[in-house]
Amino acid sequence: MIWNLFKRNPELGDGIKSLDQEGGTDLKEFVEFIAKHLVDKPDEVDVAEIDGERTVVYELRVGNGDLGKVIGRRGQTAKSIRTLLAAASAKSGRRAVMEILDSPFFCNKWLKT
Repeated sequence: MIWNLFKRNPELGDGIKSLDQEGGTDLKEFVEFIAKHLVDKPDEVDVAEIDGERTVVYELRVGNGDLGKVIGRRGQTAKSIRTLLAAASAKSGRRAVMEILDSPFFCNKWLKT
């Protein structure tokens, strides 16, 4: 699914090339870039980066109703994003992990008071 997204739109592929030319150091923008192009509400995408000694954790939060689009059927889309992230982080010698979190901020039940 992710690869088809880049194949269909050459403009998106150029964004990936520019990240690769910089050495692939800005993986947070990479995850955010992919997520924003998958969801209906790209303004509600948020990626937090948590640095560890040998591992970097990226916490991805999306808007209400977009969680399924990022996870995909049987988790295939999330698995693809994680595979791309692992391949991109291999050059730096650090392990990168992506967690998809359900954000209570965007959940309708929290907004109703």
